[in-house]
Formats: sequence, C-alpha cells, structure tokens
Amino acid sequence: MLTERQKMILKVIVNNYIQLAEPVGSRALSKHSDIGYSPATIRNEMADLEEMGFLEQPHTSAGRIPSHKGYRYYVDYLISPEETQISKENITDFQKVFTDQFIEMEQTLEQAASVLSKITNYTSIILGPEIYQTKLRHIQIVPLNEHNLVAILVTNTGKVQHKSITISDGGSAYEIEKIVNFLNEKLTGIPLYQLKSKLMQEINQEFQRNEQLYGQMMNITHHLFRDEHEYKENKLFLSGTTNILNQPEFSDVHTIKEILTLFEKSDDVIQLIKPSENGKTGIEVKIGTENTVEAASNCSVITATYEMEGNPIGTIGIFGPTRMDYKKMISILDFLSKDFNNFISRLYKG
Repeated sequence: MLTERQKMILKVIVNNYIQLAEPVGSRALSKHSDIGYSPATIRNEMADLEEMGFLEQPHTSAGRIPSHKGYRYYVDYLISPEETQISKENITDFQKVFTDQFIEMEQTLEQAASVLSKITNYTSIILGPEIYQTKLRHIQIVPLNEHNLVAILVTNTGKVQHKSITISDGGSAYEIEKIVNFLNEKLTGIPLYQLKSKLMQEINQEFQRNEQLYGQMMNITHHLFRDEHEYKENKLFLSGTTNILNQPEFSDVHTIKEILTLFEKSDDVIQLIKPSENGKTGIEVKIGTENTVEAASNCSVITATYEMEGNPIGTIGIFGPTRMDYKKMISILDFLSKDFNNFISRLYKG
C-alpha cells in the first residue's frame, strides 16, 4: 500500500513524464502546485517508490521515470478517465465515420482506424467481426486428375474458397480421403486465423509415423495456407504505423525495426489486441511486458471491445509507448467503442 503522499508524487511524476518525456527530479516536483513538500522529503519518497519498483532512475544523476509497475498502479488507481472531456472536434471526426455514406463495414473500419491514429498520434488497430466469428465449417478435396486437386473451404458464414493443389507423386483415393477426414476432424469450428497453427500442431503429432502421408499433408497445407490473408477476409486494419517514429524513446534503429516488422505480422498483431481469454470485455490496458509479443515489451496497448446484442464481436486498439496519455486514450476508446456498438446494431438490424 502506498501512502497518500506517495500516490500524489507518483501521479505527478507519471503525468510530467507523459508530457515532457524527461526524467523528473525532486527539485522540479517541489515547485509543483499539487505537491507542497520540500525537495528532501520528496527525494526520500522517490527513493522509497524506486525501492518498491514503481520508479526507475535511468542515470545516476538524473531524476526518476515511471516503471511498468508504476504505470500499472497509475492506470489502476490514480486516474479517472471519465473526467476527461473529448473535444467537440474529435467527436465530429468520429461521427463522420458512422454516417450513412459509409455503408460497407470494411470502409467504416478503415476510416475509423485512420481517424483514431490521427487524433491520438499513435498506431490504431481494428479487428472486424469476422476475425473472431468466422470459423471453418468443412473442407472438401476434389481430384481433377492424377496430379491435380481442388480444395474447397466453407466457413460458418457461407464464404467459399477454392484452392488448386498439385501433387507431384499423385495420391490414392484412400490417402486423399484419409487426409480430408483428418482435416475436418481437427479443424471444423476453428477460427480461420488459427487454422494454420492448429493444423501444424496436429500434423506433427499424427503424421510423422507415416512418411508418405505426412509428405502429402505438408504439400496440401502449403497450398491451402500459402496466402493466409485470404482466409482472414482483410478484417485487420492498421493506421499510423509510422507514428512510433515520432516518439523520442524509440530513436534506436533496432527497436524501430522490430516494431515495424511486428506490424507486418498479422498473427502477432491479433495476439496483441484480441480480448482476454477470461471473457473480459470493455477497456483493457496492457503495459510493457504484459504484452505477450516480445517486440511490444516496451510498449502499451489499450483496447476496447465493441458488441452486438451484448456479445463482443471486434476490438479497437491503440498501440504506443508506455509513456502514453492513458487517461485521454481510455476516454477516446470508450467513446469510440460505444459509437461502434450503435453502428453495428444499425448495420445488422437494418
């Protein structure tokens, strides 16, 4: 438990660091209107906060900056996002996204991502409903001749995908039937974005004992998932991916490269902002190493789910440095997700 004085000092340090991106010293804090304590008293409290893991000292002679633990405490206990007023200009920008001219879901998601990245100056990420809802219903493989097949994938939403497959050594009807049965047994009901990883796990477990059938399965898998984005129905939208370059803490070329590479990997991006497995909905904040993707271990991700009839069907996210204006970002996402809920209801209910 932190004392009220420690809470006050931590809150002011986080706010100052968010605004200025510079370590905060005791002398500067003593001049702050909300503090009112001597530099010596503040130094002692800062030392205690550092010892407890809430602050870090990047250089011996410098002031302190918040640690990931400090940001977490700040988000959980020291801010009230509902007190933050969204500007009328921002509200107008969002409302334009949901006007009748954007009648297609894809167009709306793309526009919303663009507006969100411009308003926040961070990277925005939006997952459309199908990324979670669309699942495999069944796979059918039709032999055309000795060396050529057509694979047909049907989703629970009725979408049909055709894939041409060439088998160099041919395959018996029995082998093909066995592969089809295996695919349907293991993959029916699996979300499309998880198909490849799920299938690779099952192949390694089941088919290494049968070299010939294993080879055929790997060949078919390669053709089925060579262009994975086709099965994701392009429902992942990113905007402002280069905004990270504007943040002073990301001046290291290696770090920037890692983050930009992350944005090119749709599975990792989905992993970053997908809802928690505990079924939690609403606003979620993941700070630093709370993100399971290593490239985001020095970043923060704030997400909000949007719903239809009380069921979460998609996610809106903001990706930025841990030195993020959490109070403002949470307010913006909360507002936007509610507008999304209304728009989705109108779209699907007519």
